[in-house]
Amino acid sequence: MRFLVDQLGFRLDMIMPADAPRIALVSGHGIHLRLEQSAGQSTPLSPITLRLPHALKPRCESMAEIPDAIAIAFEDPPLSGLSVTPVDQPIVCRLDEGSSWGVGRAGMQYRDLIPGRLDGSIIASHIRILDGGPVDDYVHYHTVGVQLIYCRRGWVRVVYEDQGEPFVMQAGDCVLQPPTIRHRVLESSAGLEVIELGTPAEHETWRDHDLTLPTSSLNPLRVFNGQRFVRHVAADVEWVPIAEGITYRDTGISVATERAAGARVLKLAGTPEKPINHASQTAAFRFFFVLHGEVEWAGYGDDSISLGTDDAWVLPCHRSYSLRTTTTTELLEISLPAA
Repeated sequence: MRFLVDQLGFRLDMIMPADAPRIALVSGHGIHLRLEQSAGQSTPLSPITLRLPHALKPRCESMAEIPDAIAIAFEDPPLSGLSVTPVDQPIVCRLDEGSSWGVGRAGMQYRDLIPGRLDGSIIASHIRILDGGPVDDYVHYHTVGVQLIYCRRGWVRVVYEDQGEPFVMQAGDCVLQPPTIRHRVLESSAGLEVIELGTPAEHETWRDHDLTLPTSSLNPLRVFNGQRFVRHVAADVEWVPIAEGITYRDTGISVATERAAGARVLKLAGTPEKPINHASQTAAFRFFFVLHGEVEWAGYGDDSISLGTDDAWVLPCHRSYSLRTTTTTELLEISLPAA
């Protein structure tokens, strides 16, 4: 019991009887153990194997001695892959077509941006908090393949494991939450809105009862299951030209995920006298959200779709397309793998 509590950071939940303890309950790192002192045990017991998170490996390697009754293995929660169900036809979600907001975790309101969620392989949500102030959240993490948050309107104060003190995300800022990174939403402005995309559509959210944020350590380059944390501050990133009237702002997510996913903001600056046309290459999955303005999507043949602010759509897989606008339009574009 002392090894588990003093060395591995478990906590003692119960012990009995007080005058001669023989039963104890300890918990930590998602594990609950019942320890019993056995009298007159003649047959040696096989050691128990504790499967602990990788973050504890350095601590265990530095220990001088580990009891014979305990074996330690290191593993992170199983993660779902980044595969997405192919799309044959455009999937469109408009803000004004009977938009339904449901109440989710910590009292946040959610609007589904991909009807059907591609057979459960991916989810995109428009999330809002109507009343500002402290958020009823707790330290938690997700078993995801990829997950990113784009601040749509307002501001939100958050804190992440190994990333230093809490910081504020303003409209236009974006973060990549790598798998299993502990984090917490602290407070927000009234009318906060964010766009969140993750795989798979239904993934586990685990509460961490033991970790306190911010952590005492600072390790911004730490790798979580093959991905690094990204904090994209829009005000610090320049727009890069693609062609006349077309620029983009990259979030850095492509590099941090080794091109497993990518996110950028496109700006198309057209006028009625000189419309802007943007043609793109094909991709396995490509999601768009209209941040500002109006745009017409044109696919193969005579197909075309007009979209406005706060509308979203998913493109058919492996098909080229073009975007046309006669005004200044900004689009959030997310692709798997990175465009």
